Amino acid sequence: MVSSAHRADFSEVRKILGFRVNIINLEETVELVEKLLASSLEKQGKRRVRIVTLNPEMLMMGVKDPQLFVALQSADLVVPDGIGVVWALRRTGVKQQQRVTGIDLVEKVIARQTNGLRIYLLGGKPGVVEVAALNLVRRWPAVKVAGSYHGYFPPEENQKIIQDINQVRPDLLLVGMGVPRQEIWLHSHWQALEASVGIGVGGLFDVWAGRVKRAPKILRNMGLEWVYRAWKEPERCKRLLVLPEFMSRVWRERLTSRQR
Repeated sequence: MVSSAHRADFSEVRKILGFRVNIINLEETVELVEKLLASSLEKQGKRRVRIVTLNPEMLMMGVKDPQLFVALQSADLVVPDGIGVVWALRRTGVKQQQRVTGIDLVEKVIARQTNGLRIYLLGGKPGVVEVAALNLVRRWPAVKVAGSYHGYFPPEENQKIIQDINQVRPDLLLVGMGVPRQEIWLHSHWQALEASVGIGVGGLFDVWAGRVKRAPKILRNMGLEWVYRAWKEPERCKRLLVLPEFMSRVWRERLTSRQR
């Protein structure tokens, strides 16, 4: 984890329901990650950054889950992934804020690499992560998948996985084990991991493996990707039930702040 002084030079920060969110757009985030990946050794060693792509569901989980709360609060960079978080930021006066989705961030960073970026994929079902790795290299031949491991492992295998990751020292560690597990796992083991940038990526490996399709671009641009995903994956509808509570809490927070 980087110091609070290092956090400060990333971007302006606002708080939503007590959680820090960086005011930064997609292009700025991509450029920041590129600089971090290319950075030279500093006095205290190579600069390492753990990134959270925040959405309302994750935030509301963090309100109720102490482990996730700490994992989110201690992240070095928190970007607004969900349209609900963007909406909440706009309530604080950040009118031009746009989404910074995990998949767009990761794919743009990878697409710009020409010097053999080393990536480690952790997560997904057995067999899925391997297909995702193959498709990743086919799509971006300049990058190297330094290693991969599925996400269905017991706690006893944590040290084995950490050793596997550290043996290859990836530039980019992508953890796709769903919320809250991926954020808690990254936070719990970050100090022991030898990776430059770590990001929780949810179901990204399913997309790369061809098991799940993204919403059409027009829906993504309108901030309606969640509607498409709920239609394609009805089981996700239960997870959307947190949105009314999230919006209500944000409104109450804004009203309280105005009355002070």
